[in-house]
Amino acid sequence: MSRTSGTRNTPFPRTTIAFALLLLAGLAMPACAGQEKAAPKAAPATPEAVAEIDGKPITMAELEKSVAAQLAQLDKQRRDLLEQSLGNLVEEKLLETEALARGVTKEALVASEITAKVQPVTDADVDAWYEANKGRLGGRAKETIAPQIQQFLTAERGGEARADFLSTLREKHKVRILLEPHRVRVGTDGPSKGPANAPVTIVEFSEFECPFCARVNPTLDQIRSTYGEKVRIVFRHLPLPMHPHALKAAEAALCAEEEGKFWEMHDAMFADQRNLGIDALKAKAATLGLDAARFDECLASGRHAARVQADLAEGQQVGANGTPTFFINGRYLSGAQPFEAFKELIDDELARR
Repeated sequence: MSRTSGTRNTPFPRTTIAFALLLLAGLAMPACAGQEKAAPKAAPATPEAVAEIDGKPITMAELEKSVAAQLAQLDKQRRDLLEQSLGNLVEEKLLETEALARGVTKEALVASEITAKVQPVTDADVDAWYEANKGRLGGRAKETIAPQIQQFLTAERGGEARADFLSTLREKHKVRILLEPHRVRVGTDGPSKGPANAPVTIVEFSEFECPFCARVNPTLDQIRSTYGEKVRIVFRHLPLPMHPHALKAAEAALCAEEEGKFWEMHDAMFADQRNLGIDALKAKAATLGLDAARFDECLASGRHAARVQADLAEGQQVGANGTPTFFINGRYLSGAQPFEAFKELIDDELARR
């Protein structure tokens, strides 16, 4: 969550998300899907036992480790709820503060500064939206969904008007968000771009057969060109069972890393995701100028399989349940998100420093 922003709470019907899902049913989710703790107590003299078998204890540490991924997800949900609720609460308090300053009711303020400034949706607007999105609508005729399009566009404009007004109020009333965002401790061992001491580190859990992972790569390039030495991007492997070539492709990338060409192999595999069989991987290595005998031996030996599995295990433990998943200084972001989604978190992290 941005230091100066929160979840929108529009005065219009909350149809934006639901209608977008209905209308854009042909769009896949931007990720490949895979399969709050209490305050810490003083450590006891011996590990806390939660069960015994023949007098041998099962400890709380063992129990928590066995469900670490689920506990991490619950903790994330708790923090997300707090952040979203804080955003809503800040917005409501801002409206109340401004209404009091003007000597009007909050409802009157919303009506004059938000509702009245929403431009009506015309037939031309509906036509333009339909033409721009009809390829995603499964052949549905415009006449059958025109009312929903109009409702969607009205709600969208209402949200934008509300966001614009609240942005001016945040500046006027000097809003500061002091709640620290939820962070996950994630290892940064892996091929990387950018300096090790960059103020922002993005850890990406990805795999080479996932189409959404390929789709987000131009965005990562844009991040590098925009922020330069301020950002470091670390690649971690999360091959999913649904992709039969992903595991060996991950090993191939690490075999290429032995000869200093991880990123070249990374780019070559993402550029040709339909050809990731063993012979195709060897052909890519040859094209990149890798030592054929060394690469073939590395791939056949499986010596990097344990490293890939270690990445996979940590990814699952920290809540990376699909690809791509990102942790921006430990802050979770899932899927092939647009540049703006990354920018919001990166800018916030830079501002916090």
